[in-house]
Amino acid sequence: MVDIRELLEYNETIRHKYFETFTKLPWTEFTKNREASFHSMKNIFVHTLGAIDYWLDILQKQNRQSKKDYDEYKTLQQVKTYMEHVEKRTHTYLKSLSNEKLQKTHTFKDDNGKTRKVTAEDILIHVVEEEIHHRGELNALLWQMGIDPPPMGWKNL
Repeated sequence: MVDIRELLEYNETIRHKYFETFTKLPWTEFTKNREASFHSMKNIFVHTLGAIDYWLDILQKQNRQSKKDYDEYKTLQQVKTYMEHVEKRTHTYLKSLSNEKLQKTHTFKDDNGKTRKVTAEDILIHVVEEEIHHRGELNALLWQMGIDPPPMGWKNL
């Protein structure tokens, strides 16, 4: 059975490969509106980080801080700094995560105001799925540019 921590570590490793790919693009290409879910590759990448950050707020029972708008990320270094912030939060949370905490139910209100109850494990699986979903979208955008996405594969497959 795969431990959710392993999946999150895998996602982080692959995330860094994507970031490295983005560093080779001109800023104008990274930020170009490509009519995708969040318009540009930068916004899609920042969205995935924001999703992790959002769910960590719920898991850690923290009030949502006002987050930057996509347009406020004006350099690759700002994106990298946010990535490092989210990853540090993730590492801190995972260090404290016992099997008991993994099964703990969290109650929150969704974007429509509906009260939801889910386990920490369900939230973390969703975080992995969300990033994989958008990674596929980034793949398609890179292919449209004639660029191969970073290599990836679970356990070096």
